[in-house]
Amino acid sequence: MAVNKVPVLKRCRSLDLDPTFLGYDKKSKRQLVRASRKMSEYGLQLREKQKAKFIYGMLEKPFRNYYEKADRMKGMTGDNLMTMLESRLDNVVFRMGFARTRREARQVVGHKHILVNGKCINIPSYRIKAGDVIEVKERSKSMQRFKDIAEIAGGRLTPEWVDVDKEAMKGTVSTLPRREQIDVPVDEMLIVELYSK
Repeated sequence: MAVNKVPVLKRCRSLDLDPTFLGYDKKSKRQLVRASRKMSEYGLQLREKQKAKFIYGMLEKPFRNYYEKADRMKGMTGDNLMTMLESRLDNVVFRMGFARTRREARQVVGHKHILVNGKCINIPSYRIKAGDVIEVKERSKSMQRFKDIAEIAGGRLTPEWVDVDKEAMKGTVSTLPRREQIDVPVDEMLIVELYSK
């Protein structure tokens, strides 16, 4: 299995991305000095794709598969892509506040701490549907790790498409998110243009 070991703040700097979208409070004190050369159209498209892949913690092949599925669905390809990325289990766990960062959410899912509709799911890319109930396992709730997470992530705003009971560490996905409900700073139309070449 491929593991992303890129330093987060360094990558955020190079992609011109705020680390808070990944769940990090730290800010890099260094400033990236860019050459004053104008970026090409392809460069802009590539950067948007890299940004989306980095935010959701994905590699090229699965990301491309998501794009191809989104392209076959009805409606706008870019909106479908963002909805599919946002409805991954690791992302929903992060959005509900059961993990401090997206990487930690992926780890929490992989270590079998999460139940979906009462079943243990350990696949971070598992697609969540409207009405699914996601909760932390009863045995895991007493762990120090989840007590720390509850303290830190408790103040984070949850999106309107999920209903969360922070005390019970349980949440329901009321509807799948629409593009206007997703606060990720990615221009998905540039990604669509890049892949449709």
